[in-house]
Amino acid sequence: MLPGDFQPSRPTNKQLIKWGILSLVSLFFVAVVVGVLMFVISAWLGKPLSVFGYDEGPDQPIAFPHTRHVQELGLDCTFCHRNVETGAAATIPPVGLCMTCHAVAGDGLAEVEKLREVAAAGEAIDWVRVHRVPDFVRFNHSAHIIFFSEQDNILSSEVCAVCHGDVGSMVKVEQARYLKMADCVNCHRDNNAPTDCVTCHY
Repeated sequence: MLPGDFQPSRPTNKQLIKWGILSLVSLFFVAVVVGVLMFVISAWLGKPLSVFGYDEGPDQPIAFPHTRHVQELGLDCTFCHRNVETGAAATIPPVGLCMTCHAVAGDGLAEVEKLREVAAAGEAIDWVRVHRVPDFVRFNHSAHIIFFSEQDNILSSEVCAVCHGDVGSMVKVEQARYLKMADCVNCHRDNNAPTDCVTCHY
């Protein structure tokens, strides 16, 4: 070696271990950031990615079988969601409404027993929300039910299925449509409904 030539020193084992740990921590951090960005972007553009398990619908405090109530017993959406034809919100049925049947029906079923315990305690069920639009959007359920019922003579439950999907066949309720602005505007255009901003943003 000539004088003045640079020859890097070989890293020690201690330095290699430090760099290895730093590399693993950095890789983990990058993976977390990429994962969060994927979730946010997919949720913005559509429904959250199925890789996160959000397309299956959330677990509820009491497993309510829509299949049993709708397909087998023939109940209509409006039987439980009573405000949907008259108010802005569809509303979730109170425990008392459930108990009109389950005070006598469903003996021995674990989920019905949970319901009875909640009713006996005088509490409400803390259902997990499935469908949500941004807070700056005003969605009026009754306006949509009335519009389609009067224009096309469609049953309320069929109107509900346009946005919510065939809930009666879902084991766990899940979001069926994106419910993004373009989805709503396209539906309004297809049905000759107003598309002015103040229709939904007021």
